[in-house]
Amino acid sequence: MTSPRRGNPARSGGTALLGAAGLAGLLLVIELAPRLGLVDERYLPPASRIAAALAEEAGTPAFWTALTDTLIAWSAGLAIAVGAAVLAGILIGSIPVLRSLTASTIEFLRPIPSVALIPLAVLMYGTELGSTLLLVCYAAFWQVLVQVLYGVADVDPVAFETARSFRFSAWGRIRHVLWPTALPYVFTGVRLAASVALVLAITAELVIGSPGLGKEIAVAQASEAVPTMYALIVVTGVLGVIINLLARTGERRLLAWHQSVRGEVTA
Repeated sequence: MTSPRRGNPARSGGTALLGAAGLAGLLLVIELAPRLGLVDERYLPPASRIAAALAEEAGTPAFWTALTDTLIAWSAGLAIAVGAAVLAGILIGSIPVLRSLTASTIEFLRPIPSVALIPLAVLMYGTELGSTLLLVCYAAFWQVLVQVLYGVADVDPVAFETARSFRFSAWGRIRHVLWPTALPYVFTGVRLAASVALVLAITAELVIGSPGLGKEIAVAQASEAVPTMYALIVVTGVLGVIINLLARTGERRLLAWHQSVRGEVTA
């Protein structure tokens, strides 16, 4: 029996080199555009000044405190949203009557932008962590819930009835039939929700003034510390890339048995 072939390392290395070249080109443009007078340095400083400001910020305790506050708000909000969405999705998806009763409510609430809840969040929690958590949870919850509902709907009814005929308990049917089918959908929802949660965490800190990187960006903008503002924006972008890479890596490792993931690594 032959083992599945892995993706071509040369191709992966070439993709990484192209990505690095694209990033280097962007940095070169940001460095040269203000120095050549194409852009006013007051609005876009050279990349070297942004890097210097980033290095300076990284040496201050306030930066690491803000970064920690953002990561706490992101991770706590995401964990709450994922837990609630998975439980609700399995319950609603497993009971056809409940699915029909909640369909219109879900379709009504899901499109509401989380930023529209900022006034409510401020009224309830002021500028504390609770405001950020409310927005993060609301935005991330729907990303996961919808995917879980799709996953439950994709369960083979024959397999489910077979498990019932073999007198599997309700928990046994969920564990051995429903969950393996829904799990890839759950991971897709978590991956999407992780990015959305970071966006909402930064937005809440930026607009409401709750502790975190978003608040520091607003303070830098108000004090006209433009290089520092861009440096903090770069940090948020790096966070987004890291979160996405971690989510994809976790998905590939935990779903290595699934055909969708095996297809990604098969040549």
